[in-house]
Amino acid sequence: MKQFFARFSRRTWIIIGVVAVILLCVVISSLNSGEEPIYQTSAVESGNLQAFVGATGTVRAKQSANLLWQTTGIVESVNAEIGDVVTKDTILANLSKTSLNQSVILAEADLVSAQRDLDNLLNSNTALLEAEQAVDDAEEAYQKAYNWRIELNGKIDIKEYVQDQFGNLKLKEYRGYASEETIAQADRDLALAEARLNDARREYERLLQGEDSAEVAAAKARVEAAQATLNQAYLTAPFNGTITQASLVEGDQVTAGTAGFRIDDLSSLLVDVQVSEVDINNVSVGQAATLTFDAILDKTYQGVVVQVGQAGETVQGVVSFTVTVELTDADELVKPGMTTAVNIVVEEVQDVILIPNRAVRLIDGQRVVYVLRDNQPLPITVTLGASSDTFSELASGDINEGDLIILNPPAQFGGPFGGG
Repeated sequence: MKQFFARFSRRTWIIIGVVAVILLCVVISSLNSGEEPIYQTSAVESGNLQAFVGATGTVRAKQSANLLWQTTGIVESVNAEIGDVVTKDTILANLSKTSLNQSVILAEADLVSAQRDLDNLLNSNTALLEAEQAVDDAEEAYQKAYNWRIELNGKIDIKEYVQDQFGNLKLKEYRGYASEETIAQADRDLALAEARLNDARREYERLLQGEDSAEVAAAKARVEAAQATLNQAYLTAPFNGTITQASLVEGDQVTAGTAGFRIDDLSSLLVDVQVSEVDINNVSVGQAATLTFDAILDKTYQGVVVQVGQAGETVQGVVSFTVTVELTDADELVKPGMTTAVNIVVEEVQDVILIPNRAVRLIDGQRVVYVLRDNQPLPITVTLGASSDTFSELASGDINEGDLIILNPPAQFGGPFGGG
């Protein structure tokens, strides 16, 4: 016998020992299989519940602009840098006049001329008074032509020179009817007088329009065109904001399209998130939201829904809607471009019985919760109301505060309703 055991090495005996221990555990487990299972329970409590719709998005300013040069030239001065708070129309940088192309240089002279013409139209009464006088003169000429034409309809005094027997010219006066040629000429004179009167009246009425006249509008357009060309030598702030990017140095050679500055209105920061079609009808303007940032640890920001998209977009087969949330307590740590997790509070209930989602099971299409009573699991059919990631509101069901709910009912008790 001793020789028999000596045939096996020490390593072999170790393996045999491990196998024996495993077999012993299996036997003990089978002997204890008849014992009652151990349940994880949680006492039912009442409290407040907030239901959220969650999504992620990127922070942006309410107003943002990238300022680009519109012409070629050499940067003469740079008046702003990153972090500067500037007001609308502040000149941030300008180009040297000697480096500008001819059209920009000549725009300054064009602007002076166009502005002078506009001032004359707006402030001088000479043209209006001359137009008024022209109307009076035209009315007088028309009345004379009209009276003469009416007179030709009857007998008129005719004066003509005739020769006597000695060849001398003598003025002869008599009454008679006008010839066809005289009447035709009178008609032409009357039509011309009427046309001149209409022209004079139109000019006068146009000048009476003042700033609303077409001539003033054209003069303003010439001023604006000259100013726009001249402005190509400058980069100005389009609104009140903060310089968030700057890439200019004095002496730089720039061309059309060269980037100068980025300006953002940091007084109002927004986040656009995509909400699925399943949840969008629960979201509305005015709902509160919480925002957290990976870049800003241990701090939660507040926000409010300011816009809800009314048309969905399909991306990879999923329909979603754009919802815009405005931060209400943003500070200097929050910057445009940061990624944030947004939770929109779509429903909030107070002082209700809370059921852990992990305890709910689906059996034959009904939600069931198992309550431990007399150390036995008792199934209770429930109806749930508002729901969050971890809890749901008990709308109906024979469950009271303090009852022990089984969190881990065996698999044969039905499939899980939700995780937590």
